[in-house]
Amino acid sequence: MAWYSILPQDLIYVESWAARFFVILGIITIFPWAVLLIFDVSLYLWRTLGYELPVVGGRARGMQRPRAPSLNERPDGQRRAFGLAGYEDISTATKLDASKAEGSVKRRTPTDSKMEALSSLDPSALIPMDKTYKDRLALRADLLRQYPDVVIAINDPEDPHVLAAINELYTFVVGSYLPTRYPRMFQVIRTAEKRTVLQSLVTGHEAPLNWTATPQNGRQQLEILGSLVDEDFLILLPESSPSSSSQDPDPTPTPTDPEEKEKGEDEPEPKYVLRAYTAYFPSGFNPAEKIGLRLTNIHAPVPGYKEKLERSMDRFFTRIEVGKFVQRVNWSVLTKTELFAAFGGVHGTEGEGRGENEVIEDGGLDVDSTVLRCERQTLHRLPHTKALVFAFHTYTYPIQSVKDEGLGEDMAVAIDGLKEGNVPEMHWYKRAPVWGDAVKRFLRS
Repeated sequence: MAWYSILPQDLIYVESWAARFFVILGIITIFPWAVLLIFDVSLYLWRTLGYELPVVGGRARGMQRPRAPSLNERPDGQRRAFGLAGYEDISTATKLDASKAEGSVKRRTPTDSKMEALSSLDPSALIPMDKTYKDRLALRADLLRQYPDVVIAINDPEDPHVLAAINELYTFVVGSYLPTRYPRMFQVIRTAEKRTVLQSLVTGHEAPLNWTATPQNGRQQLEILGSLVDEDFLILLPESSPSSSSQDPDPTPTPTDPEEKEKGEDEPEPKYVLRAYTAYFPSGFNPAEKIGLRLTNIHAPVPGYKEKLERSMDRFFTRIEVGKFVQRVNWSVLTKTELFAAFGGVHGTEGEGRGENEVIEDGGLDVDSTVLRCERQTLHRLPHTKALVFAFHTYTYPIQSVKDEGLGEDMAVAIDGLKEGNVPEMHWYKRAPVWGDAVKRFLRS
């Protein structure tokens, strides 16, 4: 180094030691990050290769494809908890989850013109928990006592395919999802009788993990699901034959679209049928009247469904893969209607007119009983039975809170937009002629 040194010949060793010192500092700083990066990349490649292995690989077992490493999430999709406390209080956890879920719905519902489109869903957000959890469970227990055959039903309790689908959903939610996603709310324990059960740390209730698929157990499993989580589950299976659903009034397959024939898709998509459900908070329909029906017949009152959505929805339901989770959000405004709305009061129909005779006049809006109701709907396929699970989580927000948060004008614009979409009949289907002008006047006042 003597030729470029600025020091005398007898002090060159000082520069040499300084250079070595900074090289060591560089190694100390960079080496751990380099090791972590190499480890993360190697682990991701190893899991990806293992996912593709036949028979024993993740794909063959219906698992989700591995994702690249993230500082925010663990490989299983759970959020990483950073902090010094070492634990998180249950009430804090529910409040955090509530703020995330409610914030998402509030931001999208009044303003997003594409709010009813499908989007991908992180599996860790499949079943949300929020601050209303205990109150909602109490309401569910009361509804089960009052309307047992409305909130829970099985199309054919003797059908082994239906029972297997119920059992698979139950095992996934109770035995895997809840204790993994919410370990501070649920834990798997061994009882004194040497039974393995899931214990709720919030309510103290216990749910067995191992069941034999029988008609009696199938209903009990649905009742337990409805008592553990504030989520409604609809189980759909493909129709085995045109006559498999005796309640379906339209067994004739829809003719194939000529454009699909040009693409080589001559066979119509299989029709999915509602075979079992837990539906504690139906929105304007009696779910007991929908059991055993095809999707198209379930959605028969929805304007434009048969003409614009039926074929694409059948195609989408058929092609959704195991490990893929999707969601959508819809909304409506309810006046003097509870969460349990199985007997009307939510939708208008052609037979009932379009609500002109029920219009809420100026000053007649009961603000305290008027709410914005949102449903976060999710869809995924079970890996073994290949049943589709359509789930609903219902949120209600007082119309006063929407206005207080400065979203009044956005929501008023969304109400006006009901007439401007590709299905203007949605305006009367949501009964907007009844409450629309009154709600807009309040929001803009």
